[in-house]
Amino acid sequence: MIVAGCTKPTVTADVFGPPPAATPEPSSSPGAPTAERPVASLGDIVTRPGTAPLGPPAPSDAPAPRTPLVSGRPAPVEFAARPELADIHFDFDRYDIRPGDTTILDASAAWLRANAGTLVLIEGHCDERGTDAYNLALGDRRAKAAMDYLVSRGIQADRITTLSYGKERPVCREHTEACWAKNRRAAFSVKAR
Repeated sequence: MIVAGCTKPTVTADVFGPPPAATPEPSSSPGAPTAERPVASLGDIVTRPGTAPLGPPAPSDAPAPRTPLVSGRPAPVEFAARPELADIHFDFDRYDIRPGDTTILDASAAWLRANAGTLVLIEGHCDERGTDAYNLALGDRRAKAAMDYLVSRGIQADRITTLSYGKERPVCREHTEACWAKNRRAAFSVKAR
């Protein structure tokens, strides 16, 4: 009988270090055979000496400090969507602005110029295909492409924050091309300065 299944990836405490190798453990008596430590395999939680495995934080009576996403910028939860700032969409595996979406961005730039006291958050999103890391990078490129377009239309870059959610916040959860096309987007929200 063969049993197969997928496991969720686990986080390691030292992502960039070399993988741990099998090393003999020191023996308490000379001449005694040495035992080897098992070699870590994919999915194992690996820690280096002096580090603790990543896991849920220990309970505390004090509230956790709130760390801003980007230093000096408001947190994404402080922004709100506006109907005047419509989403733009992207072709599969692309981050260039489509000709039809330039009209939407031009209207957004006009609204942002008329409302100079606002900051704008551009969120890059992807469909479910591709790895998490790839989609986060692609979502970042999509958000930055939208930002570059707005800057080329006179919006100050220091008013704009970009953020990538990759495939983590879909607007449609069906597994169809029509649904995936809705998820490949840059979404805009604003906050007063």
